[in-house]
Amino acid sequence: MGHPITDEVVTFIFFFLSYMLFISTESTQPPFSCDSSNSVTNSFPFCNNSLPIPQRVHDLVSRLTLDEKILQLVNAAPEIPRLGISAYEWWSEGLHGVSRHGKGTLFNGTIKAATMFPQIILTASTFDENLWYRIAQAIGKEARAVYNAGQLKGMTLWAPNINIFRDPRWGRGQETPGEDPMMVGKYGVAYVRGLQGDSFEGGKLQDGHLQASACCKHFIAQDLDNWYNFSRYTFDAHVMKQDLADSYEPPFKSCVEQGKASSLMCAYNLVNGIPNCANFDLLTTTAREQWGFQGYIVSDCDAVAIMHTHQGYAKEPEDAVAATLRAGMDVNCGSYLKSYTKSALEKQKVKESDIDRALHNLFSIRMRLGLFNGDPKKLEYGDISSVEVCSQEHRALALEAARNGIVLLKNSAKLLPLSKIKTTSLAVIGPKANDSEVLLGNYEGYPCKNVTLLQGLQEYVKNTTYHPGCNFVNCTSAAIDEAVDIAKKADYVVLIMGLDQTLEREKLDRTELGLPGMQESLITAIVQAAPKPVILVLMCGGPVDVSFAKENQNIGAILWVGYPGEGGATALAEILFGEHNPGGKLPVTWYPKEFNKISMTDMRMRPLSSTGYPGRTYRFYNGPKVFEFGYGLSYTDYSYAFVSVNQDKLHFKNLKVNKATENGSALSIDVSDVGSEVCNNAMIAVKVAVKNQGEMAGKHPLLLFLRHSSTMDEIPRKTLIGFKSVNLEARESTHIAFDVKPCEHFTRANRYGSLVIDEGKYFLLVGDKEYPVTVFG
Repeated sequence: MGHPITDEVVTFIFFFLSYMLFISTESTQPPFSCDSSNSVTNSFPFCNNSLPIPQRVHDLVSRLTLDEKILQLVNAAPEIPRLGISAYEWWSEGLHGVSRHGKGTLFNGTIKAATMFPQIILTASTFDENLWYRIAQAIGKEARAVYNAGQLKGMTLWAPNINIFRDPRWGRGQETPGEDPMMVGKYGVAYVRGLQGDSFEGGKLQDGHLQASACCKHFIAQDLDNWYNFSRYTFDAHVMKQDLADSYEPPFKSCVEQGKASSLMCAYNLVNGIPNCANFDLLTTTAREQWGFQGYIVSDCDAVAIMHTHQGYAKEPEDAVAATLRAGMDVNCGSYLKSYTKSALEKQKVKESDIDRALHNLFSIRMRLGLFNGDPKKLEYGDISSVEVCSQEHRALALEAARNGIVLLKNSAKLLPLSKIKTTSLAVIGPKANDSEVLLGNYEGYPCKNVTLLQGLQEYVKNTTYHPGCNFVNCTSAAIDEAVDIAKKADYVVLIMGLDQTLEREKLDRTELGLPGMQESLITAIVQAAPKPVILVLMCGGPVDVSFAKENQNIGAILWVGYPGEGGATALAEILFGEHNPGGKLPVTWYPKEFNKISMTDMRMRPLSSTGYPGRTYRFYNGPKVFEFGYGLSYTDYSYAFVSVNQDKLHFKNLKVNKATENGSALSIDVSDVGSEVCNNAMIAVKVAVKNQGEMAGKHPLLLFLRHSSTMDEIPRKTLIGFKSVNLEARESTHIAFDVKPCEHFTRANRYGSLVIDEGKYFLLVGDKEYPVTVFG
């Protein structure tokens, strides 16, 4: 017989089970305020969700003590038990999937992973707004699921990164949608709408409720991290009004005005002597007053502290706190506001009303997220469960993005696609070919499934031999003889070369543009020994100069795969063996090594012929290129023709025309002088015929450019004004319509930052076809 169960044992078991239940509940319960079962807090007006949010926020803020207010001004906002207000972590990341970075996300419960989409630079190369939107939708839905499971401490995700990819050496360029301001802006709009729960066209969130909150960053002109002796923490970007108006600001303007982003992040750097987070004209005058921004502004992490500790802009810590709060910043990623706001008040450097304004913006977002309406599991978005995370639909979407993003840069003698039947063996050579983590890029999470590029190819050719070729990606040592020996014995050789996060990332910019270390020597040796032309696969975020490979006849094909995410291995294999037709187009210019002579700190976009400065990005750069912006091949050929253009002469009559000046600027019309009726009447309806001339179905983006006949430095060489994704069967044709708006698409900024339309002859460009349009003043 066993021992009898005593009362003490029963009591112990009861409390133990109760404790375990508490722990279980605690770990799965998402943080929220205004618990309906709490009779005390439930009576507060700020818990009454039938009242307007501004009224609720005003009531909440009025109940806070000064110390409670101050503690809410940092990313790790503590709970306020007496008011039933939960703790909240503002810092979570979701650049291309729910990320393991930031302070808010924990993959330590039932959810261990999330769908990892391609790094943004590759997704951008699809030029597919609807795809961008659907990816952001999926990220927002998975974030809600992680939150509902109690593993996400806030629903504010600090993405997207919409700084333009100004310099090819920037380590974080991989996070951006590329170098074109209009395209980057459209990506930002699609991402924000998708993540926040809006419709693709916008306008669905009339009640202001959010699935998740998106944050457009880094505001503004931050595109240098750590280059030689220059650091993002202290770099003072000297930006002309002209470049600010038509290069650096437009993506953020679109993100706010069209996307209705609920957050902006002010960047570390200074612009023209003023730290971004202390710039009233930027945060308040421009973002809130001119663009109508409604949301919260967060500092980049420790950006407030470095104004005092690194930049010397603030003499005392309290000066940094006061400068940022007065400028319009609302929350500090870091602890500086927690430590020094009270003393700033005591020294009369800041007012309590500045704090109250910040708190109003912060609590408004938490209420818009539904986090002050009781148990979120019983509310809108409460039924989004863990089955949404790593769902088959989302993983298929990650594969679709990788497939459609990969860019075919060379395909001599139609080497690709390879035959699945006739290819008897493969040699796969490259230091990261059998590494799955490299596929993710930075700001990554834990993928649903890890598959390396090697494993993806082995699914098609069982007789596949692998050799890393180099010791590391930087390739300080190469086993050339061993790699060559393997290459000689294979039917085809696939070289997987490029970069990884040890060579380009946050806090690390590149100092050269070629392939690292001995990679080029390794490639050249293998190419000479291989029995057939080889296939070179480039894995990198920023562009690399591979002119040697472009010109080498024994390198039959080159593909750029970016960092293609968890679906990248399957996507590459499908493309190599003809199950998918590549259609991606480069979202950045690929510069030659000589561009390295240009200082990364030079923020000028336009060339200066008198000094030989070549300018930046396809819009202004006048030097040699390895590959152009918008370049990308296919396994089929497409032809284009302008079917109709409803008007080709635009008259802006009775308007003041800016005369040509001594430095040779163009005759131009100030857009602010053109009324909406004139602008609407000037709209051009363009119809383009596209035909798939080949034998293989394909999807690719149709890019519509505009070029002015003038070759003046200040006028863009050409500008992307529209893009649409086209899916055609073999021999199929279709018509694609564009609405060209001259008051938007024909504009550039003059030296004073005003938008103008230049007089003269323009050309609409699609492929190798052009159509003239003339502007008269």
